[in-house]
Amino acid sequence: MNRNVERLYNGIIKENPTFVLMLGMCPTLAVTSSAINGLGMGLSTTVVLVMSNLLISAFRKVIPNGVRMPAYIVIVASLVTVVQFIMQAYTPSLSESLGVYIPLIVVNCIILGRAESYASKNPVIPSAFDGLGMGLGFTIGLVCIGFIRQILGATLGITIFIMAPGAFLVLAFLVAGMNCVREAMEKKGKPLAAPSGCLTGDCKGCDHLSMCTGKLPEETADTGKEEGR
Repeated sequence: MNRNVERLYNGIIKENPTFVLMLGMCPTLAVTSSAINGLGMGLSTTVVLVMSNLLISAFRKVIPNGVRMPAYIVIVASLVTVVQFIMQAYTPSLSESLGVYIPLIVVNCIILGRAESYASKNPVIPSAFDGLGMGLGFTIGLVCIGFIRQILGATLGITIFIMAPGAFLVLAFLVAGMNCVREAMEKKGKPLAAPSGCLTGDCKGCDHLSMCTGKLPEETADTGKEEGR
């Protein structure tokens, strides 16, 4: 599989932020009262993901390790500000509906996670596709939840689905559906590969292994053995 296509597949299916990694739950549950809100939030996050991955990858060799997280936050915050101004200018009603959750994209763990685990270690083009894949996966998750809640809550009048508990219920059923798909693929001999990388505790090949405080015990032991050889 082409590397760039693999990054898209990774974000949409293999490590879908919403249904597999369970990241970004705050906006996922808060803004998905309708499909259009989910689409707006998802696409906004996608733009920030692609651009932040691209910039962080481009400057990865000049950003000192000691200040890499503050540098990432400055880059992401600048991009979010631009996106927020554009939305306020061209889609004011959507911007008002999403409210504070647009500025909170700055601290979305999906964006900072991809910056740290992938963009800071890989070339520009694959990093951009990684951001695009993760963003599309996040968008698909939000739109699915928003669409189901809108149909059940607004159209059919089942009030609970407009409220916060409805978001949890819909998310639970969709995650269960994703798990059923994974099991079915495994039974057919075509399993979806298990998630990997910094966000899942896989420390192999990480450039920051020696400085990381969240290493798995076995990885720490292996590193110590290698250093003592």
